[in-house]
Amino acid sequence: MRHRLAPSLRATRRRFLAAAAVLGLAAGLTAGPVAAEEVVNIYTTREPGLAKPLFDGFTAATGIKVNSVFIKDGLVERVKAEGAASPADVLMTVDIGNLLDIVDQGVAQPIASPVLDAAIPANLRGADGRWFALSARARVAYVSKDRVKDTALTYEGLADPAWKGKLCIRSGKHPYNTALIAAFIVHHGEAKAEEWLKGVKANLARKPAGGDRENARDILGGICDIGVGNSYYVGLMRSGKGGPDQEKWAEAINVILPTFEGGGTHVNVSGAVVAANAPNRANAVKLLEYLVSPAAQDLYARGNFEYPVVPGAPVDPIIAAFGPLKVDNVDLVKVAGARKAAADLIDKVGFDN
Repeated sequence: MRHRLAPSLRATRRRFLAAAAVLGLAAGLTAGPVAAEEVVNIYTTREPGLAKPLFDGFTAATGIKVNSVFIKDGLVERVKAEGAASPADVLMTVDIGNLLDIVDQGVAQPIASPVLDAAIPANLRGADGRWFALSARARVAYVSKDRVKDTALTYEGLADPAWKGKLCIRSGKHPYNTALIAAFIVHHGEAKAEEWLKGVKANLARKPAGGDRENARDILGGICDIGVGNSYYVGLMRSGKGGPDQEKWAEAINVILPTFEGGGTHVNVSGAVVAANAPNRANAVKLLEYLVSPAAQDLYARGNFEYPVVPGAPVDPIIAAFGPLKVDNVDLVKVAGARKAAADLIDKVGFDN
């Protein structure tokens, strides 16, 4: 005859069996030496195809496995929601504003690394060790080979009436352009920036739209003579990575490195932080130190046609052909701090309308 246990006894038995299972599992974990797998967990807004060669190189050099999660939007919100239980060790993103947002939201921790301090110029890393730039891209001018004879330009000159109806640019609200406008504010103040932005708007050949590469396309099509775009897109087009149509777009343009009057060429950065609750902190630091090594900086340069942040590191020949880059000397933290004022000016002058 099968005996039935009373409900209270059945519950007691279930608790006992569960406890026994846990104890058995614990005993199994401690029964003998088990090597823990060396890992580092990354949350990144960089496209997986761009980041993977870097991660593969790190694993090959160190034996540390990289677990990466691509997060297009809401990186900070996700890390904050996970709190102390977050598995993220490193947070990687593009744009100085996004990088400093991570810091300002309290999800980064300071680290001290003589390797990073020696490799990265002081203006491209946080003074408190909370953020580090790892690569840079310049905001340049694409100009028609056939219709533009200029070999030098200033950002201020984009508002010159001589360019009326000849300028193409993507949305002013895109972070690349917001950062450029913010840098103009840092150089000249909001009042002059407003007048300049009105002048740039008056010179547009079409409404701000598309991406940077479409500016080159429209120069080939005769819609405009000059476009504002990031340097690395030219590398992607001229190398053939963007396909045969984009090679034709790139053949139609020359590239000029504009400067601010009394300054240099505006650059933006990609970078990373060590997450505030990083469970593998030491490996996170090792990853950042690897990313400023000659091997990794070469991957940034040749894989995505970016400028290395380490002085003296080789630049891809396509990018080097633009000429020497004189990086603008304004504080990137100040540029990030002026982004809201820049966004307000874009709305005020109806730049995207």
